Amino acid sequence: MQTIRVLGASLVGASAELVTVEAQFEGRERSGTDVLLTGLPDPVLRESRGRLLCTLRSNGLALGSGRLFLNLVPAARPKSGAVLELALVLAAAAAGGHVAARRLRDTLFLGEVGIDGTLYPVRGGIAAALAARAARVRRIVAPRATCDECAALPELEVFAADHVRDVLADVAGGTALARIEPGAELAPPAPSADGGLAEVRGQAVGKHALAVAAAGGHGLLFIGPPGAGKSMLARRLARLLTPPPLEERLEITSVLSSAGRWPGGLVHERPFRAPHHTTSFAGLVGGGPDVSPGEVSLAHRGVLFLDELPEFRREALEALRQPLEDGSVSIGRAGRQVELPARFQLVCAMNPCPCGYRGHGRVPCTCPPSSVARYRRRISGPLLDRVDLRIELCAPDVDVLTEAPSSAEDEVALAARIARARVRQLEREQAAENARLSGDELDRVAPLAEDARELLRRASARQVLSARALQSLRSVARTLADLEEDDAVVACHLAQALALRAPI
Repeated sequence: MQTIRVLGASLVGASAELVTVEAQFEGRERSGTDVLLTGLPDPVLRESRGRLLCTLRSNGLALGSGRLFLNLVPAARPKSGAVLELALVLAAAAAGGHVAARRLRDTLFLGEVGIDGTLYPVRGGIAAALAARAARVRRIVAPRATCDECAALPELEVFAADHVRDVLADVAGGTALARIEPGAELAPPAPSADGGLAEVRGQAVGKHALAVAAAGGHGLLFIGPPGAGKSMLARRLARLLTPPPLEERLEITSVLSSAGRWPGGLVHERPFRAPHHTTSFAGLVGGGPDVSPGEVSLAHRGVLFLDELPEFRREALEALRQPLEDGSVSIGRAGRQVELPARFQLVCAMNPCPCGYRGHGRVPCTCPPSSVARYRRRISGPLLDRVDLRIELCAPDVDVLTEAPSSAEDEVALAARIARARVRQLEREQAAENARLSGDELDRVAPLAEDARELLRRASARQVLSARALQSLRSVARTLADLEEDDAVVACHLAQALALRAPI
């Protein structure tokens, strides 16, 4: 018996891995065709055995009496999704002698197959295309909507098919499939209808903190009463971030596609996610039977905004510590470990107390000290330690709210300063943001003079700062120096960093 091999793919979280479908057909006198599928298929793939035989019969490719063996390689890894069905059908047809096996080589086949042979698009097209590019596979055949995703990579030859008959005709050397032109793109986003930072009246310190966060990739927490502008400020951070380069655009689009949210081309902007505080653990960090991306992965290379931070479930907040450190989430399932990308910038907002008016000035707070302490203890010290900037906002008065807004040119100038600061740090540390510099890297790019060292000693004695907090202060000081286009970090930069880290 000849062993047929056809290349397919399987989704693993927010990425894909290539899978080789091996097929053999063993004829026998007893009537009927049995299908044996091995290689840890999931329930969707196990059910596809019946659809596979219907598809073959509907297209005149009946196998006759015998046993069809199908094996998914690598056999030790679980396979999921209907994305493998087209590869299974072609492998079975070749094993039955209906298709020349050599014509199936060096091509990745993707798609769900109906019982009549109709091809249906599948999620994760870009993820599969990235896996094919890494394995030096240059040709992909898939349903048209999936092809539009794969064609975002110009190195690949992508061909669209609507039916199994189209693929068979192409393999047999007859009618050629239509090639999808490379470089699927979304139209550049239209200018935002909101007023940007100009819409936020006053709050100069909050706007300065946004600039520092955008320039250095720092986490940010706004604390203030209702109506102070916490959410308005946080939602404008994404506008200040530099546009993602091509590889990051591919990463962002791949995550969206794997979650079934392909935007129709390569994204141009960094994502902004703002989940509600009732979001579950799996909804925030990812999970479920098929390990779907959570909010932290959907915010990959962008901003994750958690409003009403103390109202989130404690276990969900604690799960943020790993992605904040590593830029990924590891989720264990029986027999496998799935890693989801999650390199996001965390921005949070919270009230100063349960009633929200502690320190308001005009509205009295009704919370006893024990309630305030209990409210703030909902956020653990280790998580707060990973948030570099903590800003207390006051409610603006009437004069500030009624004054003329700042001009749009101010935001453009601020974005230009941020872009120059990002260029400085990328030239200095290649791809590392200031927020992610290690202690050794900070010693090299932000050495401390004796006066700055003494300032840190006094601050540490007064606030009992951890080693992580000290490193955080140094990285923020480095960003402040970059915004001012200074090569050296001096004591005044550290003083500003301390002022931007309010004790909680």
